[in-house]
Amino acid sequence: MRKLQNSELNRLSPEEFIKTEKVPCVVVLDNVRSLNNIGSVFRTSDAFLVEEIYLCGITATPPHRDIHKTALGATETVKWQYFADTLAAVENIKAKGYKIFAIEQVDDSISLTDFEQMPFEKMALVFGHEINGVDENVVKMADACIEIPQHGTKHSLNISVCAGIVIWEVFKKSFKR
Repeated sequence: MRKLQNSELNRLSPEEFIKTEKVPCVVVLDNVRSLNNIGSVFRTSDAFLVEEIYLCGITATPPHRDIHKTALGATETVKWQYFADTLAAVENIKAKGYKIFAIEQVDDSISLTDFEQMPFEKMALVFGHEINGVDENVVKMADACIEIPQHGTKHSLNISVCAGIVIWEVFKKSFKR
C-alpha cells in the first residue's frame, strides 16, 4: 500500500467542476462568525458537488485570506452569493422550489439517521451561528429540522464538522454513487 500523489487522484479541473452536474443542494450559512468554518464549508461543498452557498448576515465573504486558508481554492469553484438577511435568503431559495432543512436541535427534529430524501430532491441546508445556532425565525420557516444524534457529554458539534456530516449524507442519498 502507498499514498497516492495528487496527480494520481483524477480530480476535476476548476473548469470541469463548474460544468459538472451538482447535487441540488444549497448550503445557507446563518451568521457564521468563524472564517475557518466558512472556508471549511466551501471545501466540503466542493468535495461533494454542492450547487451553491448562501452567505448571510455577519458571515464573511471571499476573498479573505482566513477563508482561503481552509477553503484551499474552493471559493473559486463553488458558486456563492451574499444576503444581508438570512430570512431573505431562505425566502429566495424557497421561492425556487427548494425544501428548507435547518440543522438544529428542536423538539420535533428528524434524526439524521432517519432523514429520507428523494434522489435529486431540491433542498437547502441551513447551518447557524457557532453559539446561537440557526435563528429562531429561520427555524420557523423551515420545512423540517435535522439533528445529528450525539451520544457523549457535549450537545453540539463545530459547524464545519456538522456541515461535513450532513452534506456527505445528502450527497450519498442524492447521487447514490
